[in-house]
Amino acid sequence: MYETILEFLNQSGFYQFQWGNGVMILIGFLFIYLAIAKRFEPLLLVPIGFGILIGNIPYDTGKLSLGVYDGPASEADLHYYKVIGEKQEGPVIPLRSSVLYHSNQEGKQALESASHHGQRYVLEDGLEKGKVIIVNEHTKLTYGGEIKGPSIIDVGQGRHIYVSEKQILKNKERVKKGEKPNNRYPIIILPESQHVQNAGFFYLLFQGVALGIFPPLIFLGVGALTDFGPMLSNPRTLLLGASAQVGIFAALLGALLIGFDIKEAASIGIIGGADGPTSIFVCTALAPDLLGAVALAAYSYMAMVPIIQPPIMKLLTTKEERLIRMPPPTDVSRKTRIIFPIMGLLLTAFITPAALPLLGMLFFGNLLRESLVTERLSKTAQNALIDIVTIMLGISVGAKTQASSFLTWQTIGIFAMGIVAFIIATASGVLLAKLMNKLSKKSPINPLIGAAGVSAVPMAARVVHNVGQKEDPHNFLLMHAMGPNVAGVIGSAVAAGVLLSALG
Repeated sequence: MYETILEFLNQSGFYQFQWGNGVMILIGFLFIYLAIAKRFEPLLLVPIGFGILIGNIPYDTGKLSLGVYDGPASEADLHYYKVIGEKQEGPVIPLRSSVLYHSNQEGKQALESASHHGQRYVLEDGLEKGKVIIVNEHTKLTYGGEIKGPSIIDVGQGRHIYVSEKQILKNKERVKKGEKPNNRYPIIILPESQHVQNAGFFYLLFQGVALGIFPPLIFLGVGALTDFGPMLSNPRTLLLGASAQVGIFAALLGALLIGFDIKEAASIGIIGGADGPTSIFVCTALAPDLLGAVALAAYSYMAMVPIIQPPIMKLLTTKEERLIRMPPPTDVSRKTRIIFPIMGLLLTAFITPAALPLLGMLFFGNLLRESLVTERLSKTAQNALIDIVTIMLGISVGAKTQASSFLTWQTIGIFAMGIVAFIIATASGVLLAKLMNKLSKKSPINPLIGAAGVSAVPMAARVVHNVGQKEDPHNFLLMHAMGPNVAGVIGSAVAAGVLLSALG
């Protein structure tokens, strides 16, 4: 009876609790507070904030499969090793030898043989005999402690990481070059976790993100909600939406300079588009380890558009420019509205086929809206579908932000580069609008609408309208700002396609 009670207590969240869980739970509280008390994008931040709470409830992963990481990994990400370690107590087991099997099939056969002879990897026996371990290179955890050599390290809550001699040598080379060492190491998994029956609920839910399903479905709903009329009535605003994507590539270069590799830098740069689903789509393909931090940065900056953008807009424009009035947008014919999503898909997808899932769903949703013969489908995409997917996406992404992968120096770099990308994107749109006024003075554009080129729809357009109203209460910029705003949605998807085509 005593042993049963003791085992129950050992498996409780109180016993498994680590300081990182507490920090992440506080971050979850912050997101929920901002959503409810300050009304910062509540439809996004409430699911994400609650997902953070879910993802940071401590438990023993060796006994329970509950989180987004607890499920089968792709065979392409697995490596089988034969290891011999020192017989030593403690969380760190130094390895005397570590041999990679030539193929996964050979590793599986060795694992079956080792299991038959009772030699499968067991931490408690000190690895004094040849043991077979499975290393998942797809999922890596951060470890900031001292590492003297190749080893297996217990990082708590039933998780172990594998530190190879190859990675130690790479880190030494990075230090010699003046770069920070890469302190992210692959986890060791148990054979049982490769059975789909042992996958947790949140792991299965997260597959909608990991397999690239949720972001295109969000774009379907966005397309059904979006009126491209303001852009079609003033095609010049398409350029403003395109110019805002400069922030993406500027942040990419900045991320490279501070030590991220090219794929990680691209995943960080896409934050500048202020488009959460696009950021998730790109990051899942190029740098899945950074997904939690990138998604939180993207959605955080989307929510803070009313705080970030106005100072930049006022800094780059004069009072006279902010007072410019534009003629009301002209009506766009139904024929044009129907042709646009069809031709828009063909043009953009031919340029960047890698963005087809996003662009295809965006333009399809818009065709449902504009055809006027699929009202039921359009309403479903606009309401029920996008709401359901937003809930699942928010919970999944929030649960991905576990302390062991989120509380790192890399995360600080991601948030720093994200805000740089957002600032440059905002400034680029405003400056291009000013340049267009210099080149053509017949029908001037209010430069404020250039800030709406980021694809935070319709938040950025509302911010532009509010800033304009403070200067002139009778100046209505909302519909004018919607032109570059919806163009930014297309622009961010095209930019994502360019990055995926070049690096995917």
